[in-house]
Amino acid sequence: MTHILNFKSEGDLAAVQPEEGAPAPGRLISGDPKFTTWNLEEASGGIYAGIWQSTPGKWRVDYDEWEYFHILEGHSILTEEGGQPVHLRPGDRQIIRPGFKGTWEVVKTTRKDYVIRL
Repeated sequence: MTHILNFKSEGDLAAVQPEEGAPAPGRLISGDPKFTTWNLEEASGGIYAGIWQSTPGKWRVDYDEWEYFHILEGHSILTEEGGQPVHLRPGDRQIIRPGFKGTWEVVKTTRKDYVIRL
């Protein structure tokens, strides 16, 4: 087993069975977003890493975990309750802290890599 996890190419994702999903119906605001998630790492201690993609739509989010992400493709808008919209485009990196509440809107199909810590 290697101690290096590489997920920078489509070839690396080919070996991972993607999970399909969507926002919970009670969180959906608009559109019909569909999620595809390639979970590349699920380690003890509540660490997750992989690639996530969504088609356009808008939904409410409520984070109980830490998340670092890097936008690879697309355009999304993340808005914290009472805050200003943050436009996310390729190259943007963010950390979301536990307790974040707001909305995630995918304007153009968005793909990000992520690391989550529960």
